[in-house]
Amino acid sequence: MNSTTSGSRSMLPIYLLSAAGFTVLTTEFIIVGLLPSMARDLKVSIPTAGLLVTLFAFTVAAVGPPLTAYLSRFGKKKLFVSTLLLFALSNLLAALTPNFGLMAFARFVPAVMLPVFWALTSETAVEITGPERAGKAISMVSFGVVAATIFGIPIGTLISDAFGWRVAFGSLAALAFAKAALLFFTLPSMAGKKEVQPVSAQLGILRNPLIAGHVLLSLLVFAGMFATYTYLADILERLGHFDGGTVGWILMGFGGMGLLGNWLGGRMVDRSALGASVAFCVPIAVAMVLAVPLVKSHLWLGVVLAVWGASQAALFTVSHVRVMKSASANAALGASLNISGANMGIGLGAMIGGRVIDHYGLPAVGIAGAVVMALAVVLSLVLMSARGPKPCACEPVTSFH
Repeated sequence: MNSTTSGSRSMLPIYLLSAAGFTVLTTEFIIVGLLPSMARDLKVSIPTAGLLVTLFAFTVAAVGPPLTAYLSRFGKKKLFVSTLLLFALSNLLAALTPNFGLMAFARFVPAVMLPVFWALTSETAVEITGPERAGKAISMVSFGVVAATIFGIPIGTLISDAFGWRVAFGSLAALAFAKAALLFFTLPSMAGKKEVQPVSAQLGILRNPLIAGHVLLSLLVFAGMFATYTYLADILERLGHFDGGTVGWILMGFGGMGLLGNWLGGRMVDRSALGASVAFCVPIAVAMVLAVPLVKSHLWLGVVLAVWGASQAALFTVSHVRVMKSASANAALGASLNISGANMGIGLGAMIGGRVIDHYGLPAVGIAGAVVMALAVVLSLVLMSARGPKPCACEPVTSFH
């Protein structure tokens, strides 16, 4: 009885951070569902509005590793609460912005702190459960990401359809304020690292070609996903002729399959991280190619989006654990490097999709995403055959404390 109670209490920080992660990741991805209505209201094209995704992602990629390395010396609770307050204010600004330029600034501000939050959240989860259960621990905090896909993005889309996209951002601001208060009053104090290497020394792990290869793989995986996913709402509206409300419910089902994908990814990644990457990259590539030709066949579209949604959620978890294990001597920095690689991929993917739409039309974005995903499969196979020490979650490391 006491051990059960103690175990529940020890897991409380993971549950709280997963809930906070829902708000943080919804802030990043909510724009996917709001893109068509925002573009119309701010009087810009869909590819131009898609650059807001690129801006957010490139900012995360640029500042993530050095900022995480620097801020890791500070108390984690203070960083978690401060990040949520910053997200609340930036979402409020987004809700009130009169033009595209100010919206770009409102998207830039939270992107600075997102990688720090996510890297330290991942490290905290692994500290609690132990490195040998890294996959399970990160899949638990990743539930906030899955929930953001299941509920955050589609509910934001439904709110936008009913009340306007500004109300969606305003609601997210209120949620971020509430989560900041929750963490402030309930999260135990957690000290930062007592001894922190210089940022340049920490980033030296990228000289390891195997670690650099894993970061590059995350870049390709996310570039492939977001070359198409960024414009999924537009595909459903313009090619499938679904109204905004229906698109919201479709995205809800898409995200719902992420529950299955997150569970599968968490189980498979601890067995073979690269094998799991291939196992989910292949079906998502096929699904992206088939989405456009089947967009008017509701039954088959549902099947395609189910496969796509499950595979996409799995790859969030698989990629994160894979890079953290490859950089196990500094897990938090490894997590931040994955976030940077993934967000560089998100930004490039949004740009690739936008350029493909400009030159070849919206129906071609699925093929573009699949081509990039095929490159990710090739790199996964190369890394599998690469010589070198095998990353091990059970290796004794100091970063997991």
